[in-house]
Amino acid sequence: MPCEQQEGAAAPARYVVGVDVGSTVLKCHVYDQAAAVRGSSCKKVESLYPRPGWVELDPEVLWSQFVGVIKEAVQAAGLHMRQIAGLGISTQRATFITWHKKTGKPFHNFISWQDVRSAELVNSWNKSLLLKVVHLIFTVLHFLTGSDRYLAPSFFTFSTQQTSMKLSWVFKNIYEAEEAARRNDCCFGTVDTWLLYRLTKGSVYATDYSNASATGVFEPFTKCWNPTLCNLLSIPMSIYPPVKDTSCNFGSADCEIFGVPIPIMAVVADQQSAMFGECCFQPGDVKLTMGTGGFWNVNTGQHLFASRRGLYPLIGWKIGEEVVYLTEGCMSDVGTVIRWAQDINLVTSVDETEKMAWSIVDSQGVCFVPDCQVSVKDPPLCASFMGLKPSTTRNHLVRAILESVAFRNKQLYDIIVKKVRIPLHTIRADGGVSNNSFVMQMTSDLINKRIEKPANVDMSSLGAAFLAGLASGFWTDKEQLKKLRQVETVFEPQKDLEEYKPAMDTWLQAVKHSLHW
Repeated sequence: MPCEQQEGAAAPARYVVGVDVGSTVLKCHVYDQAAAVRGSSCKKVESLYPRPGWVELDPEVLWSQFVGVIKEAVQAAGLHMRQIAGLGISTQRATFITWHKKTGKPFHNFISWQDVRSAELVNSWNKSLLLKVVHLIFTVLHFLTGSDRYLAPSFFTFSTQQTSMKLSWVFKNIYEAEEAARRNDCCFGTVDTWLLYRLTKGSVYATDYSNASATGVFEPFTKCWNPTLCNLLSIPMSIYPPVKDTSCNFGSADCEIFGVPIPIMAVVADQQSAMFGECCFQPGDVKLTMGTGGFWNVNTGQHLFASRRGLYPLIGWKIGEEVVYLTEGCMSDVGTVIRWAQDINLVTSVDETEKMAWSIVDSQGVCFVPDCQVSVKDPPLCASFMGLKPSTTRNHLVRAILESVAFRNKQLYDIIVKKVRIPLHTIRADGGVSNNSFVMQMTSDLINKRIEKPANVDMSSLGAAFLAGLASGFWTDKEQLKKLRQVETVFEPQKDLEEYKPAMDTWLQAVKHSLHW
């Protein structure tokens, strides 16, 4: 589409666009100054599974869908592209691609954060003598200096979720990428970097601090790409993009894409974006996202907690001189498991699961153990139902699935309370599974805390819009954003933890039986 000529007075730019490129869904919302949604569009993200354990995304399909949802959302709002003050982009983390610096041609599809092709490399490195030596060196350094910077490497282990091992796999298995890297002609980018590159037709090559810190290749203490890790894995430092503030002017989308040059005012990782959308701006604020996976994030302010087993540090966002750190714990397969129940016709729709769970007093001793780890340090579990009886019904199976989500929330919360040495305040939930009242109420009971659920659970999209709006002057400051928050439901603890103890003890026994399957 050719760039439009401006005729007469331009329509005032009174709206911001927030796009969330998630693992399963790509959503776009157009917001007005009251943060009300004026128009939306949504497309399913199509994952590719070329081999067992491999999970990929076609970059051209993702690009087409990304442009499409923005155009559709603006059209649904009855607006013109000229009325958009800024674009904020939230993306799934640690999914990456490499491409040729001169031609822009990718060497492979996006390799998803869910991909486990590097499993053999991970196992080999974790058993290696070299890693044991690294542990010893950093243990001594931590002992001598007392610096938290040396604590995490003292027990660091690789996992398939980290970008580093999959990137090492790329350079070992894709000759064109390895050859280009040797000639300094290889570009690495997470989803945000690729979209920026495409939006600006190659003129902007960058990422932000939140996305960089989620790759596992970026050192949050020094705020730089980690040369020690890259040297260890023989990954050239020349491939990485410059890192910019989360909320700033990244340039404008080329006018041929949308007809006018839309300013790109924020780029942010999805969990950090949800944290910002929930207005968790104070140290001790907690955000619980239950979408494809489950993520607990704690705002630790200007204090960066070293990695503890089950938890890891992230940069939440950087805006000018302000750098906010988070501590995160995650669990895989939350919404995925509930969707699976629908796929195998255990339920006709995801929405009916809470009614089925509430319709019975307990799961009758049935336990569901998901194919997951509460943290990357845990051994793998075998997905299974246990405790099945002739009297077991679909309702018992569904309740067992939902209980497993709440039990894992309890486990992660307990780790956070034990390891994060700051008082925890407000807990705010978002993500599709937060619409499930059974999971939310049971989680509130188990952790004995009040949990707020917002009216709009698409917090990653809203957070990206908030960040873009601040950078463009659409909104003035965080205090204004706080006033725009709308809480739909508050879950207060209703049962004593002791009432759940027999069921949770039984579930923990089931987990033990599933270890090392």
